[in-house]
Amino acid sequence: MNALIMASEAATPGLSAHTWSLLIGGGIFVALMILLLITVSYTNVGNRHSVKDEEQDIHRQFKTHQPHSH
Repeated sequence: MNALIMASEAATPGLSAHTWSLLIGGGIFVALMILLLITVSYTNVGNRHSVKDEEQDIHRQFKTHQPHSH
């Protein structure tokens, strides 16, 4: 059985499964690193501007201010 497997591997041209997995995994890693750099660059641009006071939004779902006493 081992001779049959070795013969079939020797007969098939192209890249092995291990090489394909490294190429696909490496491609995914590079794509995610590019997305990370884009995210960090947008954060950097956001930090260049001064913080503006936020208007009170009555439709906000999670309220951060104290409720009014009646």
